[in-house]
Amino acid sequence: MNDKPAFLTIQPKVLYFGTPVALLTSIDQDGKPNIGPISSVWALGYNLILGLGCDGKTYQNILENKECVVNLPSPDLYKNIEKIAGLTGMNPVPENKKDKYLYEEDKFSAGNFQSMPAEIVTPPAIANCPLQLECVLQNHYIVESAGDSTPLIASLHLRVVNVRVHENLVINQNYIDPAAWSPLIYNFRHYYALGEKMGKNFRAEV
Repeated sequence: MNDKPAFLTIQPKVLYFGTPVALLTSIDQDGKPNIGPISSVWALGYNLILGLGCDGKTYQNILENKECVVNLPSPDLYKNIEKIAGLTGMNPVPENKKDKYLYEEDKFSAGNFQSMPAEIVTPPAIANCPLQLECVLQNHYIVESAGDSTPLIASLHLRVVNVRVHENLVINQNYIDPAAWSPLIYNFRHYYALGEKMGKNFRAEV
């Protein structure tokens, strides 16, 4: 008797298979701050790779000012994030977003987020988020375009220049305690926290 599940070949509309949520804070040329929720981010050393839509205010701000803060929220902030998920800092709202998005100038107030100054970069950080990565832009690449060559999706390479974290998450001075820190996970457009610990990698130092 074969009790192994059968495989199905499908074409999912999204491939968000368990990625962390990040809130990007940036500023425009007039110094106005913006918050952009994303779920396409990964780290290699002190380098971050982000995936952003090219029609968003966050993408525009980072290209113009070359800086941002990648704020990593804890799971309890998912309702705050949902309050701004359907908002955009682009005015007028891009045509392809008009059916789902509304313009909002002040996403900090809309999401009940508290602003705090960053230490090195100009954009503010989000005090509600226990982990903050201050970054500068290194490169960006267009990874998908429309038929008329309009850029749709870009990959941004950021360099982390400063890391701040809540003190109750730090152990052995320069390590983040994995037992105390729980990221908010975006799993096929649903929010999850981490579950039971299964073990640790042989390279883990704490």
